[in-house]
Amino acid sequence: MQPLRRIFARWPLQLSLVLVGLAACKKESPQPAPGTPDVVVQAVEVRDTPIETEATGQVRGGEDVEVRARVAGYLQSIDYREGTVVQKGDLLFVIDPKPFEAAVQKATAEVAQAKAVHDRAIVQVNRLRPLVAQNAVAKQDLDNALAGEASSLASLAAAQAELTSAQLDLGYTRVRSPITGMAGIRQVDVGTYVGSPEPTVLVVVSSLDPIRFDFSISETDYLTFARTAKSLGVSMLEAAPSLELELTDGTVHPYKGRLTVVGRGVSTATGTLPLQAMFPNPRGLLRPGQFGRLKLPIATIKNSIVIPQRAVEELQGTYNVYVVGADSVAQIRQIEVGNRIGSDWVIPDGLTAKDRIVVEGLQKIPTGGKVRPVAPKMAAKDTSSRR
Repeated sequence: MQPLRRIFARWPLQLSLVLVGLAACKKESPQPAPGTPDVVVQAVEVRDTPIETEATGQVRGGEDVEVRARVAGYLQSIDYREGTVVQKGDLLFVIDPKPFEAAVQKATAEVAQAKAVHDRAIVQVNRLRPLVAQNAVAKQDLDNALAGEASSLASLAAAQAELTSAQLDLGYTRVRSPITGMAGIRQVDVGTYVGSPEPTVLVVVSSLDPIRFDFSISETDYLTFARTAKSLGVSMLEAAPSLELELTDGTVHPYKGRLTVVGRGVSTATGTLPLQAMFPNPRGLLRPGQFGRLKLPIATIKNSIVIPQRAVEELQGTYNVYVVGADSVAQIRQIEVGNRIGSDWVIPDGLTAKDRIVVEGLQKIPTGGKVRPVAPKMAAKDTSSRR
């Protein structure tokens, strides 16, 4: 009997321990049911983000100079290699100079003749002046001599001007590059009559470093940009950060540029404002005529909600994300998307700063069903361990 009493005496203690254990089990969060999908969940990010306007534009040379024939004549020679860099002053073309050489010779002779006439008039004046003082000749003769001297001086000046003009025309027969740059394909062939009825374009020479990029922004974006610059107390050129130029093949030009020109006015035809940026181009990769695209930050949104693009599903123009609540249930929610910043999307409406969203494993989520939230770092660790 004594052992049995001892056993029954221990039952209240053992029973209380069992009840405490059951109570502790009830307090633990319920475990997800077997088969619940694992999805990567993270909180939305809240940060200041720039508002960017995306613009497509065209590359132009730092200077694009149309080299024209300034005198009329037959093209005698082409003295440069097309598609190569030429230096300022290098000879590009020669227009037949013979007619202009003859014109210079003729003008030179006319100057000599006018100078002889003028010299004779000076001699006549010098001879008559003392005679008039002695009343040996009429004063009228001296007046006529002085008028002849003035007339001959004017004729000499006109002849000298004709000579200068002829010499200039002769110089224009040797067409030289006005700048250092890339000389393009010639627009004329040897033997072509150029320079008439108007100056003929022979070639275009473009400086390639730095190079210009012409683009435009909408009137609305301009107003936003202008107000942002004004609030900072700087000009629009100073407010603009460094710019990246994306080329047509999707690559980014390795050198960042800067905004250099804000156009005078908005085009009434397109409702856009022209702008210009300059980009270093030491390797000559960019050539005039290329197209590109850049993003110009025009304002900053304070405390905006930012999420990865991979978390967003697009369907027929609507955008949705999966929001995971405290009960681990993933609910689909429609959102409004704003600007893209790299691989992220700014969300102006549809999410709050406390929301958690699914960023990986969207295809596993059952409609209105529970998921097993996994932190991004944990998911990356699991992936590496499987490898």
